[in-house]
Amino acid sequence: MTLRKLEITFPSEVLDTLETTYQDSAEAIKEAAVLELYREGKISSGKAAEILGMERFEFIKYAGMKGIPYIRMTSKELVDEVGLLQKPQ
Repeated sequence: MTLRKLEITFPSEVLDTLETTYQDSAEAIKEAAVLELYREGKISSGKAAEILGMERFEFIKYAGMKGIPYIRMTSKELVDEVGLLQKPQ
């Protein structure tokens, strides 16, 4: 994986809040960006886990704790899937 560095400017009160909440503000911002990309479906759980230095299952559990489900279907999609499984072969 090729790494690139990015400089971001935030209002000082945002950085002050990050610094009092997290030990490493840069890592907190990186994590938030990765979680958002995963939530939007732009990167896989495996890629997100790799970027954050986690095992894939650990990332899936962590994302779930942050309110990002691993399986994303509407109730209609779920009913349709169950219907397919119930059809006789």
